[in-house]
Amino acid sequence: MIKELALQKSTDTKRKFYIETYGCQMNFADTEVVNAILIDQANMLPVDKPEFADVIFVNTCSIREKAETTVWNRLKQFRQYKKTNKDLVVGVMGCMAERVRKKIIEQEKLVDIVVGPDAYRTIPQLISEVDDGHKAVNVLLSMEETYADITPVRTTGNGVSAFVSIMRGCDNMCTFCVVPYTRGRERSRPVESIREEVRQLVEDGYKEITLLGQNVNSYIDEGQRLADLMRLVAEEHTEVRFRFSSPHPKDFPDELLHLIANTANVCNYVHMPAQSGNTEVLERMKRPYTREEYLALIDKIRQIIPGVTLSTDIISSFCGETEEQHLDTMSLMQIVGYDMAYMYAYSERERTYAHRKYEDDVPTEDKKRRLTEIIDQQMSQQVGINEKQIGTRHIVLIEGHSKRDKRQLSGRTDTNKVVIFDDNGYEIGDYVEVVIERTTSATLFGTALGKTSIAQFFGVGVVKEKV
Repeated sequence: MIKELALQKSTDTKRKFYIETYGCQMNFADTEVVNAILIDQANMLPVDKPEFADVIFVNTCSIREKAETTVWNRLKQFRQYKKTNKDLVVGVMGCMAERVRKKIIEQEKLVDIVVGPDAYRTIPQLISEVDDGHKAVNVLLSMEETYADITPVRTTGNGVSAFVSIMRGCDNMCTFCVVPYTRGRERSRPVESIREEVRQLVEDGYKEITLLGQNVNSYIDEGQRLADLMRLVAEEHTEVRFRFSSPHPKDFPDELLHLIANTANVCNYVHMPAQSGNTEVLERMKRPYTREEYLALIDKIRQIIPGVTLSTDIISSFCGETEEQHLDTMSLMQIVGYDMAYMYAYSERERTYAHRKYEDDVPTEDKKRRLTEIIDQQMSQQVGINEKQIGTRHIVLIEGHSKRDKRQLSGRTDTNKVVIFDDNGYEIGDYVEVVIERTTSATLFGTALGKTSIAQFFGVGVVKEKV
């Protein structure tokens, strides 16, 4: 069984730990691995508030400056806890650990432990070193570590959807990105270990599973690629939905597109990071495709997969970006018509190629303005895109209650859109057919027509197209 624990203040005499996680889905998957290590190897108990803990870890993100600032502030708050609990152990894990270990442990004296993404197995030993009065650091990267033999312990989430890490690291060396330096080279988990984790999740009632990797379409194990793996798990669990994240435009396989189009439980949603809409900027980013090649890929995706939804990542104001190049990004976004986009202004990261070779020369005010223009255009487009959904029917997996109204339920479509509808006795984890009646830029609202199943909604063996 994959363990899922209800967290609460415990009177158990075991040592207690708390992990606060920031950043990408991979970080949250890593936290579940560390949960297992601390519970099974260190004989500790998880708690849901830091004030209840004897050991606090912050799982960190180094991708953007804002995330790092948030972590620094949080660590300073935890340092105050030591005034009332002198035995409290505070640690940093994840992507910030290797990059800023000297500052965080020696100069600022904020933490007792620094542990990198490939060294989580050593955490019990590092805690012992702190107990002996030392600071403890392990940020060594590995060419082999995938944690394939560790069963994640899921202490958060909705009990319906889960992430499964299928590979670690990245070989792409984009000039703006620190991930290859903090997570190391690409290495893939064995297919059988992934299939076993998926089986355990399904046994525990999970209905949607996302296969994760920093560059997920580079997955390979003994000749089996991502499309082969997706086909295996989809055929083994026909009433479970499968997604994947995040791919790279450089080597996206046609085989995977056809699998999405023709397999009812592989979702009609593709996240395809563009980063920029200008070829010269893409070259400076070391993204190995042009604007035209990216748009041709989008056209191919839409031709092969009827009704597909698309999302993207956009970095505004990268080094040397001109006003004309900014407008190229806006025009690309307008041409594609993304259903959703993650949009950020460029923030310089130490150790990256861009930090060493380029000047972060776009003025702050221009950065703010350009990002605002991109966001405003995207939100405006999303309104029109979502309005086209009015009158359509979708299969919605219920994930919980609406945050605004507990009398309503919230779930996501096969195409990854959030849908709100009245609670008429349905349960979390049910598949429900919903007709869409109104929309906003971010959310669809509808009426549930009744419980359904993937096979019933799509029909067995047919292309996924519903009106």
